Amino acid sequence: MSEKRENWGSKLGMILAMAGNAIGLGNFWRFPYQAAKNGGGAFMIPYFGALILLGIPLMLVEWNLGREGGKYGHGTLGPMVYLQAREGVKPKSAAVLGALAGALAFAVTVLVNSYYNHIIGWTLGYAWMSATGGYMDKAVETGDIFVKYIQSPGRFIVFWVIALGFLGFAVMRGIQAGIEAWAKFMMPTIYIFGILLIIRTLTLGAPVNPDWTPIAGLNYIWTPRWDALNWTAALAAAGQIFFTLSIGMGIIPNYASYLKPEDDIVLSGVATVSLNELAEVILGGTIAIPIAYTFLGEKGLKSGVGLSFIALPNIFRQMAGGQIFGTFWFLLLFFAGFTSAIAMYNYIVALIEEELGIKKTTASIMVFALYIILGLPVGLEAGLTKTADLAVLSELDNWVGSYLLVILGLIEVIACGWLMKDKALETMNKGSYWKVPKWFFTLFIQVLTPVATIILLFFSTKDYISQGYFNLIPEVYIKAGLGSWALFARILIVLVLILGFYQSYTSIKKRYKVELETSKVSIRK
Repeated sequence: MSEKRENWGSKLGMILAMAGNAIGLGNFWRFPYQAAKNGGGAFMIPYFGALILLGIPLMLVEWNLGREGGKYGHGTLGPMVYLQAREGVKPKSAAVLGALAGALAFAVTVLVNSYYNHIIGWTLGYAWMSATGGYMDKAVETGDIFVKYIQSPGRFIVFWVIALGFLGFAVMRGIQAGIEAWAKFMMPTIYIFGILLIIRTLTLGAPVNPDWTPIAGLNYIWTPRWDALNWTAALAAAGQIFFTLSIGMGIIPNYASYLKPEDDIVLSGVATVSLNELAEVILGGTIAIPIAYTFLGEKGLKSGVGLSFIALPNIFRQMAGGQIFGTFWFLLLFFAGFTSAIAMYNYIVALIEEELGIKKTTASIMVFALYIILGLPVGLEAGLTKTADLAVLSELDNWVGSYLLVILGLIEVIACGWLMKDKALETMNKGSYWKVPKWFFTLFIQVLTPVATIILLFFSTKDYISQGYFNLIPEVYIKAGLGSWALFARILIVLVLILGFYQSYTSIKKRYKVELETSKVSIRK
């Protein structure tokens, strides 16, 4: 089975695709408002700490999971975690741990994309509106334009389906002709658009207030603010690292499963992190935050999720050349979102291929239909409730797109550092130009990273409890009249997790039945 698996056509294409997987809306849409609302420089202190403690070690763990799993013919996370966990516990226990990891990855790739694809559709729709002047009428508030957009099914569904169609077509063409080819086009384009936007940003001057300059905006984010540092900022920063690097989702191991057995995963993993941070911190942080600061000041920076779709369009229609630069901005968001969503799309396609033996073309069409079915409630909620508050999207993001990522990351690092132990270091360094030192593996992957992940999970749980998210239906949704929508989202999450666990356990049992029956490892490559 493993010899029939596709491989990347070139190392550059593979790194660009993997970086594209990590570089998504989290870099240009989520990072600016998270950094701004959590104190700018106060956010960046724990952000870089989380990058070192969590991001880099878990990136290496996931690359290692994927390459080793691909050697056995696996492209999904359940069997990959089983292969590492069986080195430290009996196969039956390893199968349960693998099935749990597979269930979480299944939930992420199915449910996160059900709403993430809508946001990608928004960016494509706003790129069209920028190019055609759709939000340039200063007599209408940009907030009202955004609300009208998401409450108009005929408008947002068109761009959502177009985005989904592009994703399905790309995955249908395979690794080299599809995913890799799109990455080679979109990734350089993201950086080109980003550089053009930075140049325009830094030449804005101070059109509103002499103190509101692009440089002052950069100072806000780059000046350490130790007095403003708190647990809220630290939790947000750690969560952003998981989201932006796409760790704890199962999609990095999926991409890594297409590597050859001797491919360098250490250098490739470090390159992926570097390209992602260049896009997020340098491009994302130097575009949205200085632009917003220049026109809105520090208070205007804290516009939350509306920074990209409400605040920035309001600015683009005030600045010279705003229609052109607005188009660049939303195309940048679209390309970034696309290169991440394609990885989640491919994960489900790979699962269908492996489990059902269905050809990639047919599997891609099936996943397209699946995302249409699951995405409709997310898209139609605003139109049916006549409010911009989206309970389904919020619940899926709170649990699947944030909380469960941390749990999955913890399972992965435990399987690698605590169960596979030194064998994991040996496989990690196989074919690597840069070798992971024994001290780094012991200090980070076996100690600091799992401990930091447990601390993050503890305080995240405490924060969720205080906000009422562990109630059957949180009060915030009941007050907004969205209780039934929130309950629907929670039922959906539970059902998908159960289905994912069953699928992963069945997959492991089918391939490693003798090992589970005899409690002895017998299949090795």
